Amino acid sequence: MAAEPRYTLFHAPMSRSVRVRWALEEMGLPYTLERVEFTRGDVGGAAFRAVNPLQKVPAFKDGETVILESLAIVEYLLAKNAPSPLALTPDEPDFARYLEWMHFGEATMSMSVNLTLAHGALLPEAHRNPGVLKWARDAVDKQLTMLAERGLGDGRDFLAGGRLTAADMSVGYMLYLLKIVKQFDGAPESVRGYFDRLREIDSWKRASAD
Repeated sequence: MAAEPRYTLFHAPMSRSVRVRWALEEMGLPYTLERVEFTRGDVGGAAFRAVNPLQKVPAFKDGETVILESLAIVEYLLAKNAPSPLALTPDEPDFARYLEWMHFGEATMSMSVNLTLAHGALLPEAHRNPGVLKWARDAVDKQLTMLAERGLGDGRDFLAGGRLTAADMSVGYMLYLLKIVKQFDGAPESVRGYFDRLREIDSWKRASAD
């Protein structure tokens, strides 16, 4: 009889848990998926609050170990299951690029993308601020231009190492959010082509399906 998967991912569609699920699927790691219901004001209820007091998704368990940040979870999986082609090693020429772009997706893009989502689509109309939306959209445009020029401008199919890595999972998820709220059509052609390539990867299709 097969042993139960040791990993548990608390997941909701379109949330940052998609990043973690993508890594799990690409690495072929067995896991249990716990779906978190997005009830307004009480995400996941008391049971999920016991796992993550902030009631944010994702949460991840490895036995008794609980991790809450999506990129931290991905890094944990890569370290625990090394070596993996999803991670570059310090002896690879693109190691610095890999680190830069992995963190770019959350550290640089997160605020402007989140504000674009909030003030362009998610907040009730009365709570949306056109000035904030313009600031956020302008920032997103600059970030997409940087992605096109610094990340993909030399004809790269992926951001580092000539292959799919966690850096693509970080940045690709932010492009996914922009696509969902119809804020992606004006992206540079190379960025749109890059995201199209990511969407054709089987592990992405499984991770983002529901």
